[in-house]
Amino acid sequence: MKITIVAGARPNFMKIAPIIRAIDDRNRHNKKLISFRLVHTGQHYDERLSKIFFQELGLPEPDINLGVGSGTQAEQTAKIMIEFEKDLIQNPTDLVIVVGDVTSTMACTIVAKKLNTKVAHVEGGIRSFDMTMPEEVNRIVTDSLADYFFTTTSIASENLKNSGVKENQIFFVGNTMIDSLYFSLDRLKRPKVLDEIPNVNNSYFVLTLHRPSNVDDANKLWSILKAIDQHVSKSVLFPVHPRTMKNLRVFLNDLRNIKLIEPLSYFEFIYLLKGSTGVITDSGGVQEETTVLGIPCVTLRMNTERPETVLIGSNELIGDDLNKLKLALTKIETGHWKRGAIPNLWDGSAAKRIVDVLATLN
Repeated sequence: MKITIVAGARPNFMKIAPIIRAIDDRNRHNKKLISFRLVHTGQHYDERLSKIFFQELGLPEPDINLGVGSGTQAEQTAKIMIEFEKDLIQNPTDLVIVVGDVTSTMACTIVAKKLNTKVAHVEGGIRSFDMTMPEEVNRIVTDSLADYFFTTTSIASENLKNSGVKENQIFFVGNTMIDSLYFSLDRLKRPKVLDEIPNVNNSYFVLTLHRPSNVDDANKLWSILKAIDQHVSKSVLFPVHPRTMKNLRVFLNDLRNIKLIEPLSYFEFIYLLKGSTGVITDSGGVQEETTVLGIPCVTLRMNTERPETVLIGSNELIGDDLNKLKLALTKIETGHWKRGAIPNLWDGSAAKRIVDVLATLN
């Protein structure tokens, strides 16, 4: 069996790495081989960070980097489709595997189906039901075209069934993002920044913000940062891209607790999460990681495509209500946050289940 695995952005790398390791492991112990090509679309084009992620996660060099680079949603979609079509025509395959909900996921799915190639969607069926999110559009388009779906939760499986997907196309396997998390736990790397900020060890919050609804409006971003700064007694470590850091420095003159730090490698970032008092985020992946690590997580969004992290885990949605933000931070600092649990099949073996299914497909 020949498959093509597509990755375009850093969250994709965490999701495909366990699958590639599981394929390699199966091929060492089984006569029925699965061969694969790895296509990097170049949607995330920071070479330094991408290279570090590949090295830490044990990913092989991509067979091709489509090098699509930056652009609007439409520009990136068009570039990916043009370049992936060329690659897929030159390198036909039995199955294209796409992961997550980034632009590359949707664009490569469309190309594959137009070339009559079957598609499997890893992380199929997750929904925020918020059509203002570009990722939700990507999920819906991808799931309307894919042939096979590997789901992270029973909720995602039910979403697919409710949209008309047949039960024999859906495989509830767990979460490959969590496979990577477990893989990293005995490989973590202490970030240098923890030695550079006074009195920060094991007594800090982590902040990640990237969604347009939180960062594009300067006044809203300032109100979020000010509220966080006023209602914590610890340092708040905020990894940001250097370009963003330059823009944000203007805000930080009047803030005492928020510390801007450079982007971290995967092993460094998980180290930071694992040692934190709590996390404030608008990221889907961070909601999942904190749930498994048992870290209190405050999510600055009105909805989430990972409802299991709220229903079962240690995550709470507070939207853009700054009073709720204040109360949430107080609960964390006083030790009154809810105790979460880990969702079913988030056990580090999702990729093995995926590869076992792949081996049965015609």
